[in-house]
Amino acid sequence: MAGVDGVRTGPTGSSSAPVPAPVPAAAGTGLPAAPDEPGDPAAGEVRLPNRPESARTARRLARSVLLARWGLPVPLAEDTVLLVSELVGNAVRHTGAHTLGLRMRRQRGRIRVEVRDPSRGLPCLLPVRELDVSGRGLFLVERLSDRWGVNLLPYGKTTWFEMRTEEH
Repeated sequence: MAGVDGVRTGPTGSSSAPVPAPVPAAAGTGLPAAPDEPGDPAAGEVRLPNRPESARTARRLARSVLLARWGLPVPLAEDTVLLVSELVGNAVRHTGAHTLGLRMRRQRGRIRVEVRDPSRGLPCLLPVRELDVSGRGLFLVERLSDRWGVNLLPYGKTTWFEMRTEEH
């Protein structure tokens, strides 16, 4: 749903939400992650460096959560992993952040993926033409997700999307 100045908001209409504290954990252990291990985005926000390789890391983390932990259908996981990559890639490319955060939540009947960065610049959904080689990220998010939006934070924003699951 659209909020003030075109910012999509959650079901309550709020365009801001508290910033979750980063809580990286080693996969499945509840223990803090080793310095070279990014953590578990289903347990808490995982901080990723602002580097192109972070999109690959985010895809790997998301795929692991979606398939190995949550046991979701492969087509849903593939679409979700693609959108995770697009949001992380956009944050790396456009925000100038030193780090960004990735978080995944599963609620009854849906999953929610959030990418947090320190920029308050809003992402723009641009028209896509057949021969465009870039600029398709939000177009894909718009087409493949059930809902998406941006929550402005005191120091940045969270761009998120939701996908329906078959459970009710």
